[in-house]
Amino acid sequence: MTEACMIALVSLAICISSSFNFAYATDAAAPGAAESNKFKVVGHVYCDTCRVEFETKISQPISGAVVKLECRNRTDGAVTFQSPEITTTQSGDYRIHVEGDYEDSDCHVTLVKSSRPDCSDLTEDWRKARVVLTSLAGVSGDIRFANNLGFKKKEAVPECKKVLTELGYYELQDELGHEVVP
Repeated sequence: MTEACMIALVSLAICISSSFNFAYATDAAAPGAAESNKFKVVGHVYCDTCRVEFETKISQPISGAVVKLECRNRTDGAVTFQSPEITTTQSGDYRIHVEGDYEDSDCHVTLVKSSRPDCSDLTEDWRKARVVLTSLAGVSGDIRFANNLGFKKKEAVPECKKVLTELGYYELQDELGHEVVP
């Protein structure tokens, strides 16, 4: 008898749990749920003054740089979202507003153009940043942070030798003119 009661209680718990999930799914599809699919993608564009393809303490923000956001369907590669070109602020920051859920798309913020002629070489690793634009992937909130994006200076500044030595980079010959830091 107690075994039958235990089975009944477990069955009841499963039914109640399932009904909560059903109610949640119904609410998510209700009118107004699309409002939760408004995202703000924020990021930063910098000048890599040492040409090392990462930020250092002497990297500089680039105001007036241009970025854009594009999402492509993972299956067929079709563009599912494309933002207008966005210009960075005085501090090198940008904000892109996106409406919709792009769960089946790969979305990237991409560098388009630098406003600085002396710092306009594209970095290989940091010319685009992936962002997740869905509320169904375990990421909460409406703000999405993109990795910082950078352009490289035409030539590394002299201070780089000291900065990179402090960071533990000893062989700098590729970027600083065949020098080796002792």
